[in-house]
Amino acid sequence: MTEENKVQALPHNLIMENRNRLTVSGVSDVDSFDEQTVVIFTQMGELTVRGSDLHIINLNIDSGELSLEGTCLLYTSDAADERSSV
Repeated sequence: MTEENKVQALPHNLIMENRNRLTVSGVSDVDSFDEQTVVIFTQMGELTVRGSDLHIINLNIDSGELSLEGTCLLYTSDAADERSSV
């Protein structure tokens, strides 16, 4: 199995903890990030996370996992063009 096929086989999940920590699986790349916005490429499309004081805690492209912390997280997905806030 090629490395590309391994990444595509990863599940895509979002786990929000206490409105200040987000763990995302199925991550293929991070397009951009700053303290207010993180733009993530996932197997299900682009994901934008907004908030304040955002910090990437862990990024492992090989396993497709990303963890970030911040305040009042809001995430949007261009694939479904829907917004969700937690």
